[in-house]
Amino acid sequence: MSSQSYTSLVDFGRKHVTNGLGRQIEGVMTKGSGSYVTFGDGRTMLDFTTGIGVTGLGHCHPKVSAAAAKQCMELVHGQCSLAFTGPYLQLIERLLPIMPDPSLDSFFFWNSGSEAVEAAIKMARTITGKQNIIALQGGYHGRTFGAMAVTRSKTIYSEGFHPLMPGVFTMPYPYWHQLGVPASTDPSQISAMCLNQLNLLLSQQTTPKDTAAILIEPLLGEGGYVPTPVEFLKGVREICDKHNILLIIDEVQSGFGRTGKMFNIEYSRVRPDIMTIAKGLANGFPLSGVVSKKEFTDKLKPGSLGGTYAGNAVACAAAVAVADAFKEEKVLENVQARSQELFQALNTLRAKEHLKRTILDVRGQGLMVSVEFASPTGSGPYDAFVDKTVPEKLATRVAKRCHEKGLLILTTSVYEVVRFIPPLNIAKDDMQKGIRIFVEAVEEVVREG
Repeated sequence: MSSQSYTSLVDFGRKHVTNGLGRQIEGVMTKGSGSYVTFGDGRTMLDFTTGIGVTGLGHCHPKVSAAAAKQCMELVHGQCSLAFTGPYLQLIERLLPIMPDPSLDSFFFWNSGSEAVEAAIKMARTITGKQNIIALQGGYHGRTFGAMAVTRSKTIYSEGFHPLMPGVFTMPYPYWHQLGVPASTDPSQISAMCLNQLNLLLSQQTTPKDTAAILIEPLLGEGGYVPTPVEFLKGVREICDKHNILLIIDEVQSGFGRTGKMFNIEYSRVRPDIMTIAKGLANGFPLSGVVSKKEFTDKLKPGSLGGTYAGNAVACAAAVAVADAFKEEKVLENVQARSQELFQALNTLRAKEHLKRTILDVRGQGLMVSVEFASPTGSGPYDAFVDKTVPEKLATRVAKRCHEKGLLILTTSVYEVVRFIPPLNIAKDDMQKGIRIFVEAVEEVVREG
């Protein structure tokens, strides 16, 4: 593609693609292969975003793409309200043995994470006969109306769209920065603070008799890549059991090997009543799922769930191939090995004397990892961690410098956070290359002030 035609294509996009859609790069992706993406102007970049955690097995994984292509020649779309399709049922067969609890045995497949959350809310209200939903501060669950109502990571997602779905209440997430306590605070102490607030919420704002569900990301996603303490999850489970409240675990981003286990909730062994999945499920094909137990889903009326493209046969065939690849290619072992290398490098960077004030936290699990930088402004004048001595907008500037050096990487949350979402099967050399670029970018941006 000539530079002139490429520039014209980018200009065409700027003119005709809605302004409601943001972009990190003003360019046109034309190809993806493994851990790399190529743009129409010839640039090839190492991808530590994977479509925001979607292409977990890398771009155009040969077995997944081949399975989808084969299915395209057999049955592209068999609407789920008409009959079963083979790939839909085969996918359930693959998923049943890897569920984090054997009670999760009833499946509904949809298209996106937002839709899965919408379905989970509908199910919780029907199953319990109650209406209110408790969400967590900093949580992200999507941009459709029900999902947007329980999203609490940034106001940009709901700004101008009110009134939102009623019956939503918010409690603190056990994240040190939001709570105004040091990053070194014991997780059990942070958990106790938040569980106390949950009990107050149930006493002051929404009685358990009116509360259908509590919705939690077991590793906070768009809100900052913050692992949820085990003590907190166990405490919430006890409260849910005591008051007949359903626990909805949102594994849309943290699921499918992203954190070193098939599902992040496995670290705590806490049982979800409903679990949502998406993103890495089909490695780029639009597919999400809502999983619960048959005892609950038998309370749903036929037709209360559905959708034209729900459980599309091609997407399900791709997801079957994804599940097989996890077993055949020892993906989780690679996640754990590369994770150890990433954390070691980031903690070494953080320990440097001239960066001790600049890097507040290195956190995450598996290959869902973040670095939080200090800020001279923070979230406002009452932010306990404002530091006037550090440069402004570090996360955005570091991410931009990484882009210039050939690494795609994203920021996240209302704080200065850069997040790492590389392919789960990334090679050791590519991981080291990405780390090297990030370290260089941090050093350069901090030096520039």
